Amino acid sequence: MNQHHTPGNRRHCRRNYDIRLMLLFFLLAGVPFAAQAHRGAADEIDACNIRVGLERVHFTAYTPALSGNREYCKAIPQLGETHLVFDYEGKQLRNFSVEFEITKEPEGTRIFYQEPQKIKTGTTNGVVDFRQYGAGNYLAHIAIVDKDKRLDTHIPFSVGIEDADQKSFSPLLATTLGLLLVICLLIGFVLMKEKSRA
Repeated sequence: MNQHHTPGNRRHCRRNYDIRLMLLFFLLAGVPFAAQAHRGAADEIDACNIRVGLERVHFTAYTPALSGNREYCKAIPQLGETHLVFDYEGKQLRNFSVEFEITKEPEGTRIFYQEPQKIKTGTTNGVVDFRQYGAGNYLAHIAIVDKDKRLDTHIPFSVGIEDADQKSFSPLLATTLGLLLVICLLIGFVLMKEKSRA
């Protein structure tokens, strides 16, 4: 009698496939959560990080009275007093005069301005009460000012028009559904393979 076709051997093979599939599922289940981290590796894309010349600046917004120390960037969900923080990723910008400005779009109305200055600590911040300006789209402008030259870059963000959690849920949902599809395909493949052996 062929050993590959005994009922006990089939159960053992099926159990091995099931164990492998469960291990694969648990290994891949951690992927969406790692991808949701706000600040990751140096080569990871961070929507709150902007290139200014050859350096990078990280933009973070906090609404302490509304959400404690929770960090926002692209979407600040509520109107209120907001602390805007600009952190230099490198040290070169500390030697240049840098200007910070927040404008409400599409009008381009200035609502916050910090004169060009050298920020030796590498971190600067300001406070804006967005209740005065209303919900809408805004731009954080960061400009290197050197004599008559100016290099301006910006980060778009919204205040009071979308939920910050909603945006991070979409990639998580897509990744989870993708993983479920892969698992279903693997299970189908295993079942077809076992059926063809029988």
